[in-house]
Amino acid sequence: MELKRVVVTGLGALTPIGNNIQEYWDGLVSGRSGGAPITYFDTDKFKTKFACEIKNFPFNEYFDRKELRRLDKFAQYALVASDEAIADSKLDLDTINKHRVGVIWGAGIGGLETFQEEVKNFANGDGTPRFNPFFIPKMIADIAPGHISIKHGFMGPNYTTVSACASSANALIDALNYIRLGHSDVIVTGGSEAAVTQAGMGGFNAMHALSTNNENPTKASKPFDATRDGFVLGEGAGALILEEYEHAKARGAKIYAEVVGGGMSSDAYHMTAPHPDGIGVMAVMENCLKNANLKPEDVDAINTHGTSTPLGDVAELKAISNVFGEHAKNININSTKSMTGHLLGAAGAVEAIASILAMQHSIVPPTINHEVADENIDPSLNLTLNKAQKREVNVAMSNTFGFGGHNACILFKKLTE
Repeated sequence: MELKRVVVTGLGALTPIGNNIQEYWDGLVSGRSGGAPITYFDTDKFKTKFACEIKNFPFNEYFDRKELRRLDKFAQYALVASDEAIADSKLDLDTINKHRVGVIWGAGIGGLETFQEEVKNFANGDGTPRFNPFFIPKMIADIAPGHISIKHGFMGPNYTTVSACASSANALIDALNYIRLGHSDVIVTGGSEAAVTQAGMGGFNAMHALSTNNENPTKASKPFDATRDGFVLGEGAGALILEEYEHAKARGAKIYAEVVGGGMSSDAYHMTAPHPDGIGVMAVMENCLKNANLKPEDVDAINTHGTSTPLGDVAELKAISNVFGEHAKNININSTKSMTGHLLGAAGAVEAIASILAMQHSIVPPTINHEVADENIDPSLNLTLNKAQKREVNVAMSNTFGFGGHNACILFKKLTE
């Protein structure tokens, strides 16, 4: 069976450094940090008092009061980003066969704030279970693609992938395969997360996963720096329209890139820590290259998982050196989490968009906040430190890993006939 070709025809983003694709790209290229003191709740008793929040988006204008009551933030973010991507794709929603259009969405946690508030209200009451009837529909992780499909009438495959921080990367890979196999013409895919809550911050603090650099929030996310002390929690959404190539060409669609491969693997090592030798990461990149029928020397840029954790950054770079050999020195390696923070289940989609835009503009966004070299990191690697770098990017890789040892990798290529 000959596999269909799959292309990207629409993009949408809601991030801590920009509330649409253009703002997001401008933030990436300029090296803008989204880190700032938390505004959502009192952080007096928390070890970490900052995060990368969404800023200045008019949710009260975008949604009516009824919608705001019925939608957790992660679903709001999903609708905003997917609406932008659908509009960008210029799909004719009046004539398209909606049975051939699906929504596959990633979320690592789902409606954490809704869950937190409902349990708090119950605990503060008289013990009578007076839960909001929208509690479950607001909280469940699969509700975001449900809302997207209901809004636009898409009746193809509809579900959520949950693999912690790899969730939306897994969603993209599933979407790629549905279209490759001929089951769908178009998939709205991506991911969203809204975990900047008391439960989210408290839980990650208890794991000692978060940076506690409260004095310098904008400089706290510093992948590959010797003084890194944990990731910075972010929130937001990224959406991509994946489309069968002939379908896109027939309607004269703008094509950003071709999705040429996706790989997955498991560390099978530890609940939260990566294998120190990067064995699972090596496997996922090798699987992705094989799936795309590409060689290591074809890759020009890698947007790493690069969370700014002491163990993870080193393991990933070791794996890159092992897989790409001498060619690793010719690759522009970066971590856009240095600017956005870690968007958990939305990370894969938001970072995939960064990889696609790097190809479009021939500019690789920087890894900001790097000051002190880590002796455990090969100094010959080009980590795109502190300043965006111009270069031709024909093939871009995006890595995303999740607690539980879930690894996902995606390859994008400039379209060739």
